[in-house]
Amino acid sequence: MRTNAAATDPLTLVTPLAPALAPTNAIERETDRIDWVTSVPFIGMHVAAVAGLFYFPLTWKHAALAVGLYYLRMFGITAGFHRYFSHRTYKMGRAMQFAMAFLGTLSVQKGVLWWAAHHRHHHKFSDKVEDVHSPVQRGFWWSHVGWILAKTYEDTDFSQVRDLTKYPELVWLNKYHVVPAFVLGTALVLAGGWAAFFWGFVVSTVVLWHGTFTVNSLTHVFGKKRYDSGDESRNSFLIALITLGEGWHNNHHHYMSSTRQGFFWWELDGSYYALKLLEKVGLVSDLREPPAHLLT
Repeated sequence: MRTNAAATDPLTLVTPLAPALAPTNAIERETDRIDWVTSVPFIGMHVAAVAGLFYFPLTWKHAALAVGLYYLRMFGITAGFHRYFSHRTYKMGRAMQFAMAFLGTLSVQKGVLWWAAHHRHHHKFSDKVEDVHSPVQRGFWWSHVGWILAKTYEDTDFSQVRDLTKYPELVWLNKYHVVPAFVLGTALVLAGGWAAFFWGFVVSTVVLWHGTFTVNSLTHVFGKKRYDSGDESRNSFLIALITLGEGWHNNHHHYMSSTRQGFFWWELDGSYYALKLLEKVGLVSDLREPPAHLLT
């Protein structure tokens, strides 16, 4: 029996961060320091991505593999982690919900509940001192990657995602978020050897990380503001291309309940187009649209 997993607008469910994670001034938070020990795997991936270039020459096959896995997993982040789990802008059955969570977790950006909890908090305090990755408050590098490497934000604040914690499979996947990455890496080695692992996992993942991070670090600094959203969110065509439509960030911050973030026909939104195809075959439903008065 098909079960609709989507519920009410999640932003009505958001509560402040627990006291230990919500000081009065995020800029002066003493614990906001990069933990270099726990950051070793992240740094190691970057070193491996550069060092491997001398051992695994790029071929057309490996280029296609890297690009394909980049955009497939980007879709898991944009359509899954962001538009569904963070904002619940459309509906899907429980099995499809888990499949989308698994796909997003392949991006190696921690757990689905961790990701959604931080994103909901970001929207509640966008570009205010409580916003943990605002470039306006903290500068480019902190908003791009520094906050991810700080121990302060390592844990999942389950109070932000109570609507999702009722699904034990999502809680399990959030706890064991390294499992999908291990499965993908192993499959690549078995199917194509270490060269496939290098281009399809190491290089593709590193580029995917920074492609995703540009939404935090650049779309609150560069681009155009169509709407007064109460923050510095902006629209960027270039970032929309590399993130399957997430570059229309000012649109999104002004009306975050819409599945479609490219409000006009010239605003390319790859995630929305793919979701429309999934809707036609019955895998997702009830995609929300921006209200008419925003499109005039």
